[in-house]
Amino acid sequence: MLGKTYDSEVCSMARALEIVGERWSLLILRDALFAGSTRFGDFQRTLGIATNVLAARLEGFVGAGIMERQPSAGQSGTPEYVVTAKGRDLVPAIVALTQWGDRWAAPDGPPIEYRHTECGEAVTSGLSCAGCGVVDDPAEVRAEPGPGMPAEVLARKRSLRRR
Repeated sequence: MLGKTYDSEVCSMARALEIVGERWSLLILRDALFAGSTRFGDFQRTLGIATNVLAARLEGFVGAGIMERQPSAGQSGTPEYVVTAKGRDLVPAIVALTQWGDRWAAPDGPPIEYRHTECGEAVTSGLSCAGCGVVDDPAEVRAEPGPGMPAEVLARKRSLRRR
């Protein structure tokens, strides 16, 4: 069973999961980004999420800089949760997870389609190579150490491979 943090993992995905990997997190962000939800009550009504869980997720997003709490213009005392640029950068991940769900978990077809506001065409997520463009086969992608990999972790991983 995984804990709430991935201290032993030197991986940006693990760090991202610490912020958005809890149950409900991406659904809250989906509703904020695409359904116009901004108030606590909006999220609670549309998702049916427990209030204590919702409060914890929203506070976590504010603390991580994914959302900002702002005073409401219309209802005094009811703050709005507004997605920041950091939060909007999660759109490709949300679209990619939705695409995966459409393929593997939606037997009757996509229940939600993302469309480009400028032209109305479908928006999809995909892999691309900086050198030659679109990568059609995910098997053609490999992971290798980047500049942020600590030397001691890299050395430990290499010694484990030699065994």
